[in-house]
Amino acid sequence: MMRVLGIDPGLTRCGIGIVDVSVTRTATLVHVGVIATPPDLPLEQRLLAIARGIEDALDRFSPVAVGLERMFAQHNLRTVMGTAQASGVALQVAASRGLVVGLHTPSEVKAAITGYGAADKKQVGVMVAKVLGLTEIPRPADAADALAIALCHAWKGPSLAVAGGALTPAQQVWRAAEKAARA
Repeated sequence: MMRVLGIDPGLTRCGIGIVDVSVTRTATLVHVGVIATPPDLPLEQRLLAIARGIEDALDRFSPVAVGLERMFAQHNLRTVMGTAQASGVALQVAASRGLVVGLHTPSEVKAAITGYGAADKKQVGVMVAKVLGLTEIPRPADAADALAIALCHAWKGPSLAVAGGALTPAQQVWRAAEKAARA
């Protein structure tokens, strides 16, 4: 069993999701939540709140791996800056605990969860709920996204390939996309 913390970084809402995943890829929800910071709080206090929220999750649930959404280009500079700052805090907190962080692009996460790298947020949420046996999609979307990142991270590694070393369809899509990106 591998316990993974997934983080969907954001300055206003930082999603955190923790799952246990077995070698057969069966996943169980451990915790899901959002670290929210008010926009009128000074930036350094918002970043401190995010760091403390991530530290609390690490202390309470002891994951052995961390998956984090990789930054991608956006036109809104303010959103990019906040996301980058929250990502930096997450990386620092994980590194201070000796945890290696896997960075995953949004399309990589979508492909791992739905089998389709351009899936919309609703499709991702539906599949997260289905995989984890939940009756409802976790809300807000940042929470569902954090769980999707955790699942992607857990499923990405060869140690969690299905019996016989075969890859699942979602893993095959992800590996193909990764190879194409390198070419």
